[in-house]
Amino acid sequence: MAQNQGWGPYGDPGWGGGWAPPPPPPQPGVIPLRPLTVGEMLGGAMASIGRYKSAVFGIPLVVFGLYSVVVGVAVVVALAGVSDAVPGFLDAVDEPGSSEPPWEELQPFVVAFFSVLAVLMIGYVLAVATVQAAMLAVLQNAVVGRPATFGSVWRQALPRVPALIGTTLLSGLIAMVPTLLALVAFSVIIIGTSVAAASGDGDDGTAASVFLVVGVLGALITVVPAVWLYVKFILAPAAVVFEKQGPIAALRRSSQLVHGRWWPIAGISVLVALIAGVIAGVVQQVLGMLGFIPLITAASDLGPEPRMADVISMLSVYLVIVLLAQMAGYVIQSTFPPLVNGLLYVDQRIRKENLAVALAESAATPPPPAY
Repeated sequence: MAQNQGWGPYGDPGWGGGWAPPPPPPQPGVIPLRPLTVGEMLGGAMASIGRYKSAVFGIPLVVFGLYSVVVGVAVVVALAGVSDAVPGFLDAVDEPGSSEPPWEELQPFVVAFFSVLAVLMIGYVLAVATVQAAMLAVLQNAVVGRPATFGSVWRQALPRVPALIGTTLLSGLIAMVPTLLALVAFSVIIIGTSVAAASGDGDDGTAASVFLVVGVLGALITVVPAVWLYVKFILAPAAVVFEKQGPIAALRRSSQLVHGRWWPIAGISVLVALIAGVIAGVVQQVLGMLGFIPLITAASDLGPEPRMADVISMLSVYLVIVLLAQMAGYVIQSTFPPLVNGLLYVDQRIRKENLAVALAESAATPPPPAY
């Protein structure tokens, strides 16, 4: 009788037919090349931060620093533009019998406000998209264990920023319809609650209660599609950077990868957002409290009749500390979640498309020389 040769390629063909466990999956970078657990995703994101510090921290600091400078310049320009209109505005307010200033007096302030608001929103969208593209570029190198510097990540990420902005805006427009309906439903709840409180018992109270119930049901019905769409498209930014997809193709790609795995992806995304939000909030609170120390010390030295220059100097120091705290929050919330969401994308492709083989081959192939 033939000798028992074991149970497969990893069996012991020797005497006794013993069995040895298969070898562990390859891990050229921050994650093993197999379906990932939640802990491995969080650990892979933290390992990426640790290995690529210059890019992970340097790019967000530069981007949000420039964003803060641009916003500050916009505010200064807006204040300079309305400085000549302030006396006329104050005279119009103080004029006897005037209930509100005329439009001619309000127009410069309205224009200045919306100009600053436009700079604020456009700059924030650009900054967030740039940092998100950079974090995904970092992860693309981290998964296969390749080195990446500030400059290489910047060159890799910058061309994908327009497509990433388009993807964000397109997914936002798609999710806006149920979101607006949800806002309408919440407004119905508020109105219904107010009417119910004012009506008391009787027919009016019954009608108000029905009105309130309809608003609650409407809010639930409209919130669910908005959340579903948000998770459905959450992997689209990774498709933009990893696969160089356009906005529409990236949304379609994300929908394919999320299909059948909506609940796990939703749960991990919420967990990561909570972790980043809590850490950012704690850092901002600590820095904000530390900012009060020089403020209180300086306030005690001002005396009973402080000079305006001293007051402005004192407040400027505090505002700088608050700005640094805000920037620290931006950095935390714009780095950790994109890294984990990128690993969610890698995990789904490993599960559904056997991406592990291609990643192992890519890790074994040296990168092309940079010119």
